[in-house]
Amino acid sequence: MTELVRIAPGALTIGRPLPWNVYDADGNVLLRQGYVIQTDSQLEQLFERGRFKPRKIERPQEEVFEDTRDRNPFADYPDLLHSLEATLKAITDSDPSANKRLLGLARMIERTCAESPDATLALVHLYSIGPVIYEQILFYAILCQFIGKKFGLEEQRVSVLTTAALTANLALVPIADKLNASNTVLNDEQRGVIRKHPQRSIQALKAAGIDNKLLLTIIAQHHEQADGSGYPRGLSGTEIRPEAEILALAERYIAMITKRAYRQRMNVTDARKLIANLADGKFRPAIPKALLQVLGEHPPGILVRLENNEVGVVTRRPVRARGPFVKAIFGPRGNRYTGTFERDTSEPDFGIQSLEEPEIMPSMDFSLVWGFRS
Repeated sequence: MTELVRIAPGALTIGRPLPWNVYDADGNVLLRQGYVIQTDSQLEQLFERGRFKPRKIERPQEEVFEDTRDRNPFADYPDLLHSLEATLKAITDSDPSANKRLLGLARMIERTCAESPDATLALVHLYSIGPVIYEQILFYAILCQFIGKKFGLEEQRVSVLTTAALTANLALVPIADKLNASNTVLNDEQRGVIRKHPQRSIQALKAAGIDNKLLLTIIAQHHEQADGSGYPRGLSGTEIRPEAEILALAERYIAMITKRAYRQRMNVTDARKLIANLADGKFRPAIPKALLQVLGEHPPGILVRLENNEVGVVTRRPVRARGPFVKAIFGPRGNRYTGTFERDTSEPDFGIQSLEEPEIMPSMDFSLVWGFRS
């Protein structure tokens, strides 16, 4: 059995789903992934008693470091984050394994999105309350997979776009979490780091022997804007690769739905409205349209109240004239169900009445709710 490690202070927060199972010192499960800590005393007890299983990455002999197991996005979530952290460190250290790690991680994300698209999209929304930089980067890559394909990019270009999403913010990793937690105005040095991060990320990639021309171009251009107001070169229109605009839109959407120290997060309805407006000059119109089509009006992972007054989580997007589909968690009187019940919201009794935005998300066993075997 993998040796259990004590949970470090700061790794868990109130109101946010656990990213992995928590064990006691004997290896028994205390709390499952998806449980939401409600109080300071619960948090203190977890830091005192809780353990987790660190991921041990094996190095197979294949050309690319890749995990080929069947994909359960929820079970894979901590592994994806650990692999991302290891990959970015390998690039920073100019490790010879860096390119293979990057390609393997991109293919793992591609398979996860293809095999379990609704559950993978749900990850983005379930963990977007206060994500750390590695989570944000993973979300960018997931959205780029979906937007790129919906936009019509061929498979190879989507793959390169995914590697760009994973590495474009490499230079920001050391400071991003601190910036997100700050409610003060950025100083000149911080602004300089932000404006220079595309070029610094490119330099790190080149030093690690990663020199795919399209990859580097996407990173160089992902803060340019179609109206010429972006940086670093003030490019406009078709001077900007569509892949760069897709990455920029993915970053923009995650920023909208993420809570920061200096502002509240935006709900999905308001975020969709802003995305629709971005088609007016800031982006090629087809790119925001592609994201809106990917998300649907009610994307997986958000909480909704139904016409019968049940509250549940959206688990699947519409299929033909049916859906979206919701797993009801609370009954009409606010009682917590012992199980979950699937509702087809195209049926009048189960239509979606409104979004639910609780201060603290209810606990859920994500794998169970989405029908995976834990």
